[in-house]
Amino acid sequence: MIHIRQAGPGDAVALDEMVRELAAHEGDLEHVHVDAEAWRELLARPDVRVLIAEDDAGAVGFTSTVRRIHLWTGGDLLALDDLYVRPGHRDKGIGSQLMTAVARLAAEDDLLVQWGVRLNNHAGQRFYARLGATLNTKMTASWTPAQYRRHLAAAR
Repeated sequence: MIHIRQAGPGDAVALDEMVRELAAHEGDLEHVHVDAEAWRELLARPDVRVLIAEDDAGAVGFTSTVRRIHLWTGGDLLALDDLYVRPGHRDKGIGSQLMTAVARLAAEDDLLVQWGVRLNNHAGQRFYARLGATLNTKMTASWTPAQYRRHLAAAR
């Protein structure tokens, strides 16, 4: 049986492990700079909500969300950063249970929930569509500090 609950400081090590598993799976492990100690601090922030899915053996998945302003409405939205279910626990409904828990969080304040999914993640897109999500094609862009510093240097 799966139990989903709000993560606390005692979950920092398990969360750190799962974040690194996810980043390795996506080929982005070198970009992970947070560690278990930093997770303890992040989990204390009121705008950071991490939900842990666990079975009798321990943590099997998580969602991480951040509440942030939505400038079009002047209100807040719930930004889903990650949804992760460990290998060996996938295709058992845990992702759906985690997304249901995210919906419950958002419903407390009638918030819009937004997240991204990689364009080549067709299984993820099908999963979210089955949940009733609207899938919009939009590419995300980002600047690393090195990239925007090059831009700033060139703009002088």
